[in-house]
Amino acid sequence: MHKLYVHPLPVRIWHWINALGFIALILSGVQIRYSDILAVLPFGLAVQLHNAIGFALIGNYFIWLLFYLFTDKIKVYHPDLNPARYYRDSLRQAAFYGYGIFKGRPNPHHVSVYRKFNALQSITYQIIMILLVPLQFYTGLLLWDVNGFAGSIELFGGVRMVSTVHVLLFIFFSAFIFIHPYLASLGHTPTAHFKAMITGYEEVEEEPVKDVAR
Repeated sequence: MHKLYVHPLPVRIWHWINALGFIALILSGVQIRYSDILAVLPFGLAVQLHNAIGFALIGNYFIWLLFYLFTDKIKVYHPDLNPARYYRDSLRQAAFYGYGIFKGRPNPHHVSVYRKFNALQSITYQIIMILLVPLQFYTGLLLWDVNGFAGSIELFGGVRMVSTVHVLLFIFFSAFIFIHPYLASLGHTPTAHFKAMITGYEEVEEEPVKDVAR
């Protein structure tokens, strides 16, 4: 094993702020949604907290976006334009997660500076960061000021549609909060990826696959 600097400091700071912020949004959202059942916080305070954290995470998202747009790290999110290779790698990765890992087989994906995501992670994070996170922020913003954004809400299909999309995404991100740590524990040790997101250094094989930006 040798160490490879994969996670720059700005990405690590963004990651942990985003993680803690989304957990706080989920908890405050549950309090708002089920205020008749839960009474951990007063309804008004939960709404204020939810809104404040939401705006902070919107700002945090743009920091993430600008970092990737104006550095060469954007290559991390470049899609694989070779469909045959992408599907092959996806199937191999799925087989590893579903079967190979339980048999002690090696991970088919080899981390490098510009390929820190495997095929399944790559498409998943592209969908989450480019589509789902902005959509969650957008619907939250519309619900924050229903009167001020009445025109946009009408184009979206009405308040009920906006609220439904926001809640469905809330359910998705709640599930993701549990799935993500599990997948992160599937390194060569259960804590390897967690340590990497603190130090920035991933431990990789002595002879990693040649780093080719795709």
